[in-house]
Amino acid sequence: MSLDAWITLGVLCAMVAGLVSGKLSPPAGVIGASALLYVIGVTTAQQAFSGFANTAPITVAGLYVVAGAIDRTGALEPVVSRLLAEPRRVRTDLARLVLPAAGGSAFLANTPIVAMLTPAVTRWADATGRSASTFLIPLSYATILGGAMTAIGTSTNLVASGLLVESGSDPLGLFELLPIAAPLAAVGLVMIVLLAPRMLPERRRPRSAETGRSFTVSMLVEAGGPIDGETAEDAGLRDLSGLYLAEVVRGATVIAPVGRSQMLSGGDRLVFAGQVDDIVELQSIAGLVHTEATEVLTDRSGTGFFEVVLGPSSPLVGRTAAEVGFRKRYGGAILAIHRSGRPVESTLGSVRFRAGDTLLVVAERGFRVRWKDTGEFLLVSRLDAAMPAPTSRSPWALAALGLIVILPLLGWLTVSRATILAALLVVGAGVLRPREARDAVDVNVVLMIGGAFGLGAAVSESGLADTVANGLLSGFGWAGAIGAAVGVVVATMILTELVTNAAAVVLIFPIALDIAERSDLDPRVLIMGAAVAGSASFLTPVGYQTNMMVYGPGGYRFSDYLRLGIPLSLVTVAVVSALVTVLS
Repeated sequence: MSLDAWITLGVLCAMVAGLVSGKLSPPAGVIGASALLYVIGVTTAQQAFSGFANTAPITVAGLYVVAGAIDRTGALEPVVSRLLAEPRRVRTDLARLVLPAAGGSAFLANTPIVAMLTPAVTRWADATGRSASTFLIPLSYATILGGAMTAIGTSTNLVASGLLVESGSDPLGLFELLPIAAPLAAVGLVMIVLLAPRMLPERRRPRSAETGRSFTVSMLVEAGGPIDGETAEDAGLRDLSGLYLAEVVRGATVIAPVGRSQMLSGGDRLVFAGQVDDIVELQSIAGLVHTEATEVLTDRSGTGFFEVVLGPSSPLVGRTAAEVGFRKRYGGAILAIHRSGRPVESTLGSVRFRAGDTLLVVAERGFRVRWKDTGEFLLVSRLDAAMPAPTSRSPWALAALGLIVILPLLGWLTVSRATILAALLVVGAGVLRPREARDAVDVNVVLMIGGAFGLGAAVSESGLADTVANGLLSGFGWAGAIGAAVGVVVATMILTELVTNAAAVVLIFPIALDIAERSDLDPRVLIMGAAVAGSASFLTPVGYQTNMMVYGPGGYRFSDYLRLGIPLSLVTVAVVSALVTVLS
């Protein structure tokens, strides 16, 4: 390999290490690596920053605006209400959820669909005695499969389309991916419905602190208050429904387990374990105060309780609540933290946040509107809120979505132009104010896509693509065209779990073109196969944004994704590789 190829490989390895360890967010890692390769001289300015002149980032931004309009107007509320009707058999309910979710994701970004459905599914599961963990991973996987079917269904496909244009080819047609993605979606959805009830554990049972997705929360005994000097039993703290008094902390002394006759004194810190709803009810017990929430809870009529999920790009990751000034910055207080299927036992103020953490927050009722589209949190769910009712502007939002589908289908506009027109429509019609439209865009995703193009240019220009292509052909070439297709699909799926889907497609694009030139595969078909494989993140919660969004609310552990993800990944490799070979 040339010196530039070794440098590129070293920078990419450092980026992957940073992403896997959590020390780098995806946007910072991708943009930083691309900028470093430009500074070193591996790429030119035009190559390093060409992504920001490509249609992919602006098209993704436009899709976020349209999705934000649909969410804010409640345009899909009637559909969601029908999906979450009276419970039937588990597999029937799964099919009733995942099939429409997959269909909707083909035309609307899957992130807002999962953001909209996750709180509704969780409430429905609690109300019907079901485990939310049976439904949320299937929901994420279904939207991944559905999003791969069209050019606008996921940023991965838009990036692949932009790369094709940059290489001198035509952009992807709206339904051009269907011959590969539709059979995979059909097989995958059937597997999800059949296997999920058996493969996924019930991580949460309503009103059960022992088996449910419990949180821990610390409360102080108010000096001179109603329970100062009372025993734990007389204070009514030993027989709380769904709550368990785990320990009493008095100065440097920890009293655990807590007996019924344990005396309570003003200033004692009581640590409870329980579920979200029960911890919320704990706030109403006289004589107990939450030190972090005291100011926020002064006027209970103006506050609400929220669950928020932290993503890899959140500025909170790796820091404590005190370091970020949580109360001042967000206007709320953290009552409890849930991580990887378990409550966090440490003092809340000293906990360093991780991607996937779910926080129980008490804040002003405008908290969700203010923060749900900022990228600070992957998901913001109001605990006692219903789905937004359809408004008079819902038809405008649906009309904008229709423009994105119909105009490219008729050949009147390209996908990118139709998307920008639709975004202008929702702003021009007053569905979203300009500020709301800006907030609806996940800037981190847009920046990451723009920066990723520079990495692809470095892989191609340095000669690293040629070296990797030789390696893949050496390992899989003995099987001919099908082996070459398998090599590209497997490599893309591995990269997706490590560096996110959009970056994976950018990195594999020059390699796939090189492999296609040396085999009997059609370059365009192989790129489409790589795009579909780039969306197929089924093994970890960190490879795809929707997987991370359901991680906390479902009470999942990291290994839960493998249970259903391994069969789906194997089927993806087989189906996509076979179809790429047949269609070439």
